[in-house]
Amino acid sequence: MADDERLTLTLSSGGDVVIRLRPDLAPGHVERITELVNKGFYDGVTFHRVIPGFMAQGGDPSGTGYRGSDLPNLKAEFSREPHVRGTVSMARTNDPDSANSQFFICFGDARFLDGQYTVWGNVESGMEHVDALPKGEPPSEPGKIVKATIGSAS
Repeated sequence: MADDERLTLTLSSGGDVVIRLRPDLAPGHVERITELVNKGFYDGVTFHRVIPGFMAQGGDPSGTGYRGSDLPNLKAEFSREPHVRGTVSMARTNDPDSANSQFFICFGDARFLDGQYTVWGNVESGMEHVDALPKGEPPSEPGKIVKATIGSAS
């Protein structure tokens, strides 16, 4: 995979969020995200946990936060990359090696997560559409990923 790969999430909250993939930090996680995107896994999936000032979490096809894909869980790829506004990282259970398909996008600094969650991307544009997602755990009418696509930067 080229280092200039981008993930575009078209959100129901109004537009495209472009995420620079970071295979330099988490090659296995970027490979998994890419595989799931290419299968259409994320299309129509909601953001089931959106906490103002903290993060928006999605990637569970059931919309409950308790499920993932049918693929095996991933081994952690922790790094020193900081969890700041626009950081995209994998959600997991208490088991460090339990990340699967769920991910979150940080609204602001969440440095207490550094080194404990796998960072695999950074929002380059469209963060305002993440900010506009309905809030709640879960939101009464959750925002969703209309379409997810992978492509190279132009």
